[in-house]
Amino acid sequence: MPLVRIELRQGTSPEYRRAIADGVHQAMIDALAIPADDRFQVISEYSAENLIYDPQYLGIKRSDRAVFVQITLSAGRKPGQKRALYKRITELLAKSPGVRPEDVVINLVQATWEDWSFGNGVAQYTLD
Repeated sequence: MPLVRIELRQGTSPEYRRAIADGVHQAMIDALAIPADDRFQVISEYSAENLIYDPQYLGIKRSDRAVFVQITLSAGRKPGQKRALYKRITELLAKSPGVRPEDVVINLVQATWEDWSFGNGVAQYTLD
């Protein structure tokens, strides 16, 4: 069910972007037990003037290679699952494509099951 938006500064290679997308997806499989084929992702790149963030917010020193990951998913995950997801995303992205953990910003947006339609104008997860 998750819909993932990955945003970063322009100028990266397709392989770099794919490695980020693959790492985020694998982290959701590992930490949230989503099905492997439940993959919906959008990757956007921005010029430096259109990707604005504080490079030292909360004492975390971010570089120009910051990556923003926003995951919209169904409500109900426990805080421990969310913490495991954050940790796993940063571990996998550090491994490939080499994103510093300080440069990974993650935001979860929770939705109810009736807030999803996967095609045909139908809310597939509702019972009525």
